[in-house]
Amino acid sequence: MKNYFLIVLAAILIILMGNSCEREQEWRSLFNGQDLSNWDMFLGSSLGPDFDSLAQAATIEKVYSVVEMDGENVIRISGEINGSLATPESFENYHLRMEFRWGDKVYSRRNSGLLYHSFGDFGAAFGTWMPNIEFQMMHQNLGDTYLMLNTTCETEAIRNEETGQFVYTPGAESLSFGEYANGRMIRKGSDQEKPLGEWNTIDLYIFGRTAVHVVNGHTVMVNTNTGVYENGVVNPLVSGKIQIQSEGAELFIKSIDVKPISSLPADILP
Repeated sequence: MKNYFLIVLAAILIILMGNSCEREQEWRSLFNGQDLSNWDMFLGSSLGPDFDSLAQAATIEKVYSVVEMDGENVIRISGEINGSLATPESFENYHLRMEFRWGDKVYSRRNSGLLYHSFGDFGAAFGTWMPNIEFQMMHQNLGDTYLMLNTTCETEAIRNEETGQFVYTPGAESLSFGEYANGRMIRKGSDQEKPLGEWNTIDLYIFGRTAVHVVNGHTVMVNTNTGVYENGVVNPLVSGKIQIQSEGAELFIKSIDVKPISSLPADILP
């Protein structure tokens, strides 16, 4: 009888381990490796008066394409006009991982963003994007938070007296941010960006009303109580579409994958 129970226990452990491994492999690629047929695409405003002619000549096919690089297909975003590459579906409670690097062509500046919790219509924000919360990808600002339109969050941050900007600082007082509070921008806690020409890996963890920005394996931002400010009240914002910006420079994306999560990993939190 004792051997019987040991056999049953071993079988249960094997099943649980198998299920655990299965859960660990639930990554889903948002790039099919061939084309962008499973994405929505939108071209919006010019990069500025000096770039109006580029905006007028821009087409979806020129701005968003799939090209071969080092023997594999990657997404190319030209950056010659403000634009959005967006998922048709919304995501909630997820881990997203993306590999990107900058190209050589720069129009205004190396600027882009991973825009999460996106909702509403293209064009609502700056004539181009849906309202969202931004995981900033701008060169030298990788990991910052920017709150578009009426999105909000709370973040542990300290104001830099020299620059007047707020910097994510674990353990500091949690402050409210957004159009009604301390402004739309929070600077990353540390610079973890790789040199130009190298691939960066960014991870975005969303669980409930918490969003964690991770750059090349280092947590640089934790936002809590994400929401939308409407009629004097902050309403919870826990899900939305993903947008990637065209915003001034050539950008290549090697991979973008997502998987559901049931909690935030302990090792990414300070």
